[in-house]
Amino acid sequence: MTLLPNIERRSFLKVAGLGGAAALAGCAENSAPTATTDAAQTSDSSEAASVDVDRIAADPTDIPDPVDWNEPRTHDITMETTEVTAEIEPGVTFDYMTFEGQVPGPMVRVRRGDTVNLTLRNPEDSDMPHNIDFHAVYGPGGGADATTIAPGEEATIEFKATYPGSHIYHCAVPNMDHHISAGMFGAILVEPKEGLPKVDRELYFGQHEIYTDKGAGEEGHHKFSLEAAKSEDPTYVTYNGEAYAFTESGYGPVQVDQDERIRIFVSNGGPNLSSSWHAIGNVWDKLYRDGDLVSDPARFVETTPVSPGTVTAAEIKTPVPGPIKLVDHALTRVVRKGMLGVLDVQGEQKPEIYDPDPDGDSGGE
Repeated sequence: MTLLPNIERRSFLKVAGLGGAAALAGCAENSAPTATTDAAQTSDSSEAASVDVDRIAADPTDIPDPVDWNEPRTHDITMETTEVTAEIEPGVTFDYMTFEGQVPGPMVRVRRGDTVNLTLRNPEDSDMPHNIDFHAVYGPGGGADATTIAPGEEATIEFKATYPGSHIYHCAVPNMDHHISAGMFGAILVEPKEGLPKVDRELYFGQHEIYTDKGAGEEGHHKFSLEAAKSEDPTYVTYNGEAYAFTESGYGPVQVDQDERIRIFVSNGGPNLSSSWHAIGNVWDKLYRDGDLVSDPARFVETTPVSPGTVTAAEIKTPVPGPIKLVDHALTRVVRKGMLGVLDVQGEQKPEIYDPDPDGDSGGE
């Protein structure tokens, strides 16, 4: 594949970035509530667009295996940017921009001292230039400068994973707030050389805001709203790009087992809002603040801030059955904007720990 010369590419992207900005300027219990506002009652909403994919939300269980090697390795990774139309919730469509067709983008998992050869591809049928900024990279733009590519191009960078931690990656072209809001972010996990403590299960979520020209729940095709983004007033705040994706009204809660230790990674793509990350009915038994995997973790933390541009990791235990609700404790985002995911713990009641019916004779059943 022939790439544009560097000067030509920079000129193209400068024009594309300015042109894009000008165009944009013109323009409860086990089940979740419906993200509906008064705007949904209006009769002038446009029809939903046809979708390219049935699901945009990444599977939280689709996460690379833990590091099990003791010597540095080289990883050859190819990632493709994709622009697709999908549903935020039933009847509400949006034009997403993604890494590998999912939100968040796939987790990259390596060991400190490993080398990564990363090739980024932008298909010819894309409308936008894209790039990738790894917060785990020493180098201009975290690799963004060298990976800025127009439709039909590809670029390759090589970097050494020098410092451990869980770090975000995201698109960083001039209209990066649009691209990130549309889904272009993910996580790179650089494990310490000694690895991470063993757990029973790991999960991976991405929180971000979607800024549109309609109200939450208003059926039809939603376009990105630059004015809403500038006001930092999102229509939706979601896990993995869809409202209430991991609840009974979405793809269902994530099934886990009783008496597990579960490590959860949450990548806050933003682009603007900090999260007050909380597990209803549980605490962060171990909390790796801001993705710091080498300091001693904090213990028994109820709610923790996760800034935009941060991947935080935490562990929970699951001693009793029932739902654990993963929320942003800015609760209007939960009730009205889609920010709720549920873990459903399968197992037997333990009334010595929690008895929902202490005066009954059902033993908590």
